[in-house]
Amino acid sequence: MIEKVFSPETYSLLGQWAFGFCKSLIVAAIVYFIGSKLIKLVSKLVVKALERSKVEPSLFSFLTSIVNVVLWLLLAIIIISIFGIETSSFIALFASAGMAIGMAMSGTLQNFAGGVMILLFKPFRVGDFIEAQGYAGVVKEIQIFNTIIRTGDGQIIIIPNGGLSTGTMKNSSKEPYRRVDLEFQFEYGANFDEVKTAILDVLKQHPLVIQSTVDDSNVVAAPWIGLLKLGDSGVTVVTRSWCKGSDYWTVYFALNETVYQMLKERGFMFPFNRLDVNIINQKENHE
Repeated sequence: MIEKVFSPETYSLLGQWAFGFCKSLIVAAIVYFIGSKLIKLVSKLVVKALERSKVEPSLFSFLTSIVNVVLWLLLAIIIISIFGIETSSFIALFASAGMAIGMAMSGTLQNFAGGVMILLFKPFRVGDFIEAQGYAGVVKEIQIFNTIIRTGDGQIIIIPNGGLSTGTMKNSSKEPYRRVDLEFQFEYGANFDEVKTAILDVLKQHPLVIQSTVDDSNVVAAPWIGLLKLGDSGVTVVTRSWCKGSDYWTVYFALNETVYQMLKERGFMFPFNRLDVNIINQKENHE
């Protein structure tokens, strides 16, 4: 029985298997050595490319990690195939696991994809004042899954990046200048030219209001005033003036206060709704 087990054919098969295994092991070692060097080289190239593109730190570390994981996974599959192991089953296993994870984390993956898009294309940056998803505030932090903003009253709002990247968003800090639109009312009978001149004087005297056209596009221009509408109780005028984006709220509140004080001092009356009530004495009418 022992002779049958350790027959010359068995030794020959064992020798062939050992020779093939050693050969595969040597090839795998060489592939691992070369592959590891290539992975390091590719990683360095990716890092340099991301540094040149000035990617956000959070996205930078994530992308470099993803590249390393994918490259090492490919190298592992190649080494497994060298030993004659069928790799299609491993690939199918990874694909099915990825699909299951993707279905279970569909909302999270959507927020992740939105975060990548925001960090890559930069529709807004940290410090910008934005309005989105029903909230308005200054961006404090941009994470992979969420964006954190601080509202004017000091509240912290966490907005998922999925809806933020696909929905409508207003960035008030994107442009260097911002237009301040104000409306004022005064009673009928007032001299419009006098009101216009008085309000324009206030706009021209404010140090933060831009007094001339900035460039050839005529987008940022000198202060302007016009008659907007004739209302039920008074006349409404609209003013348009430009300032730096960072000075918007300072100019907005200052102009409102200054124009009100000026119109009041010059005797212009502000309109208010009036209601005329006629009382009929039913008893006298009956008699």
